[in-house]
Amino acid sequence: MPTQYSPVAELNLLKEFQDRVGYEYYADGFELTEYGDMSGLVAGWSDDPEFTSRLIPFAQATGGGSFYALWRLDDRTDAAGLPVVVFGDEGGQHVVARNPRELFQLLGFDAEISVDWDEAYYYRSEDDPHSDRHDEYVDWLDRHFGLPVANDPAAVLVAAQGELGQRFANWAKPFLP
Repeated sequence: MPTQYSPVAELNLLKEFQDRVGYEYYADGFELTEYGDMSGLVAGWSDDPEFTSRLIPFAQATGGGSFYALWRLDDRTDAAGLPVVVFGDEGGQHVVARNPRELFQLLGFDAEISVDWDEAYYYRSEDDPHSDRHDEYVDWLDRHFGLPVANDPAAVLVAAQGELGQRFANWAKPFLP
């Protein structure tokens, strides 16, 4: 039996898809990385064990070094229900999705996330071409989860921020410079 990428079934399915089509070919700037690799988190944010024990980095968010992590906001055992946060390569950290499936919908928008201290957002011009394997990703998302792409990523971000943004900011503040 092959070794699983992670303990999250949804991320394992995405890893199988990424291994088949290649990274950055289905969602601009996105690539699953080594699950739980703390090097970027420790180097750029905090090495406090109380901080790092509650975050699980799992993906590159941009070509510049921003990355996504699951946030263990409580003691739930099913990581598939954990919120997804982004840490920007030029600063800023924000909740972007209430769970990995919502992130998958955002990836379907096919735009690299922009992250700064005040906000995170996705933008793509109507003239921007989709990634080469975008249509395959949209089919994969529907086939495995019955989900559409987020045609309005701001709505997903607003929902996640409204529910969890302040809680995340309050939790992270003591650990960050």
